[in-house]
Amino acid sequence: MDYHEIIQKLESLSSPEDVEGMARFGISPEKTYAVRIPDLRKIAKTVGKDHHLAAQLWKAGYRETRILACMIDDPKQLTSEQMDRWTSEFDYWEICDQCCMKLFRMTPYAYEKVFQWSQRKEEFVKRAAFTLIAVLAVHDKKAADEKFEQFFPLIIREATDNRNYVKKGVNWALRHIGKRNIELNKKAIIVSEEIQKIHSKSAKWIAADALRELESEKVQERLHRKTN
Repeated sequence: MDYHEIIQKLESLSSPEDVEGMARFGISPEKTYAVRIPDLRKIAKTVGKDHHLAAQLWKAGYRETRILACMIDDPKQLTSEQMDRWTSEFDYWEICDQCCMKLFRMTPYAYEKVFQWSQRKEEFVKRAAFTLIAVLAVHDKKAADEKFEQFFPLIIREATDNRNYVKKGVNWALRHIGKRNIELNKKAIIVSEEIQKIHSKSAKWIAADALRELESEKVQERLHRKTN
């Protein structure tokens, strides 16, 4: 499929009712076809990896074209500059999360971008840093514990950011690190308890929610089974 065929496909899958409904998720009706993620995956599978086409789709600026762009782009051809450019254009959570899950985590720049983006002020750039931590914690199976322990100071530092999508990203990162193995679980619980002492509404929410899951019977049983 080429660019024009993809646009035609998106138009054929779109409906006015679904487009209006997207407003509930903070998506402008002018910039979405309201096509569901499973349908986008099917299109991406048909297309395969295509760096040039991904650039065209990203430039189009629609929700679906940008999600498709991160699904079909080749992480081996991605540059640090392109990652920064795309991230600077994130305007809501779904594009941010899809790019991190489907593309950014597979680049050699993923870990360094966590440190860079976590210091940025823009809400969705900062969220991208912590979304990356979360998805790396799930998918980078062979990484040493130290790779994730280095993120604890960032998590503590940004726990006071009251913006909804940042605090949820920080919480997501902390929980996923703590579910990798029993040793990281113990350390994530200690970090959560430290965050809980910070005089900040967002910090207390992040800590309470993380502790609820990390200390849960379900998580503890699964982690102990992995060590035995």
